[in-house]
This record gives sequence, structure tokens and C-alpha cells, in this order.
Amino acid sequence: MKKLTIVSVCGFGVGSSLFLKMTIDNMLAEEDIEADTQPHDITSLSGMRADIVFTSGELEERVRGIMSCPTIAIDNFMDVDEIRTKGLELIRELMQK
Repeated sequence: MKKLTIVSVCGFGVGSSLFLKMTIDNMLAEEDIEADTQPHDITSLSGMRADIVFTSGELEERVRGIMSCPTIAIDNFMDVDEIRTKGLELIRELMQK
């Protein structure tokens, strides 16, 4: 199976994206999935390669304009169940490619 690169994105700095990264990591650990997760601010995305991006609803369209990979909007960056519900199926599909 392919090891994915998963990016969490916030608007400024990396504070919120780090919280989101940690929540993604928790969900991945619960599902026994290994991935390279990276927190970034939106200004550092240009030229970056990722398999999937998690971000806020406010940044979703901007991220889609920069990245060519699937982008998932998350409302609560600390909610493992939201990340699982919105992203796990896609993560598993991408791992099979």
C-alpha cells in the first residue's frame, strides 16, 4: 500500500494546522494507517506535493486553487470523528492507488 502525504493547512503560521495534524495523526493511529502528515500555512503550499489536504471551510476554495489533490474542509480541528467521517474512506482509496 502507498504511504500518503497528508497536509493540514491554516491561514497564518502553523498553530491551527499543528492541532489539525495531531488530530489526523490520532485518527490514523486508531485505524493503523501510516502516513506522512505535515502542518503548513496556506502561503507555503505553492509547489508542494500532497495526496490529500485537510483545512478549514474558510480556506477550502483557496487551497483547491493551489493544490491539485483532494481537499477536505474540517469544522472542528480537534474532532477525530469528524476527520474519520470526512476523510477515512478517501484516505483508504488513495492508499490503494
